[in-house]
Amino acid sequence: MSAATYTPPLPPCQEELVLKVIPMPADCNANGDIFGGWVMAQVDLAGSVIPARFAGGRMATVAVNEFIFKQPVRVGDILSFYAKLTRIGRTSMTVQVEVYAERFRAQGQYVKVTEASLTYVAIDEQGKPRPVPQQP
Repeated sequence: MSAATYTPPLPPCQEELVLKVIPMPADCNANGDIFGGWVMAQVDLAGSVIPARFAGGRMATVAVNEFIFKQPVRVGDILSFYAKLTRIGRTSMTVQVEVYAERFRAQGQYVKVTEASLTYVAIDEQGKPRPVPQQP
């Protein structure tokens, strides 16, 4: 089977779709691919969606535990960001984010381009860690 006819499986269903975005030419690096820092910023935004539900107020990114670029991102790709909460601690929450691209000319075919693990901490008005509210 040639690579042109292969359709990878759909992204995992146990994760929640939290963001979709299309990178534009202004987001390119000198090689013509999308700048890794732009992808990192989008992953941070996507990763914060689920912890925001639990934080009960302000929160901040405190760690990027792992960040893996698997494939380049190109102008016009439709990026889908899937996230799942992997840990809730006393003041912090850890999230796994996976990013899939639907290539501009091959929509419906998903390619995993990035995966990351980030930790967010609930903070008070002075920016100090505070407990994550207990969930029912």
